[in-house]
Amino acid sequence: MKLTLYQIDAFTNKLFSGNPAAVVPLDKWIEDDLMQKLAFENNLSETAFFVPAIKGAEADFDIRWFTPQLEINLCGHATLASAFVIFNYLNFNKPEIKFNSQSGILHVVKEDQIIKMNFPSWKPDEFNDPPADLKNALGGVDIRGIYKSRDLLIELIDEDAVINCVPDFSLIRNIGYKIIITAPGKSADFVSRFFAPTAGIDEDPVTGSAHSQLIPFWSKKLNKEKMNALQLSKRGGTIYCEQEGNRVIMAGNCAFYMKGEFKIED
Repeated sequence: MKLTLYQIDAFTNKLFSGNPAAVVPLDKWIEDDLMQKLAFENNLSETAFFVPAIKGAEADFDIRWFTPQLEINLCGHATLASAFVIFNYLNFNKPEIKFNSQSGILHVVKEDQIIKMNFPSWKPDEFNDPPADLKNALGGVDIRGIYKSRDLLIELIDEDAVINCVPDFSLIRNIGYKIIITAPGKSADFVSRFFAPTAGIDEDPVTGSAHSQLIPFWSKKLNKEKMNALQLSKRGGTIYCEQEGNRVIMAGNCAFYMKGEFKIED
């Protein structure tokens, strides 16, 4: 069996920044165990697999995402990368892609070089039962607020605190949560970093699903619907954000890195 692999840098307009995602178009689903092994072999934060939806379905494609260790329910950068592949390399001639996923239907459109994704809005609530080792796990940072939706969202005082945070990934793994740290930005409305050692990713370079939580949080806090965000990993990435009712829009560029092929012996 031969499968095509694309590797795309998402949420950036230049190579070697943003978040690299593996994208594997399929004609039909392969075994879950094989998808997980391929994601482990790729050793990127996510590998996306998609198949054409059945005729008459609401969506154009069904999509799934795997980290090196497990399947997850939502991934922004690998969805952005998948849409980039579909729009540019798979002869797709519609103005909008509809992905069916574990998180519902995801609508994606392309406007010039920007790809816009319509995702669920997961507003985090104040969390009054934080893990005992949380502050130590984040290198002793001063914590301004603790919130929770799918992940823990930790508000810090400023951008420098986010940049200078030195996490203890062993402690974060023991805590058991994925963790977002965030603060107001200097050249952007807000900044963040994302730690997910429980999913096999110590620090994710740019995280779309985290912005399903960050956008409603900062939209209310800043009283703004349209915002620009930076994720301050070593690779870095830019996310254009909008709160739109009970949905969020996150948008960005992509850069093509490579196209290859898996050859899997039967």
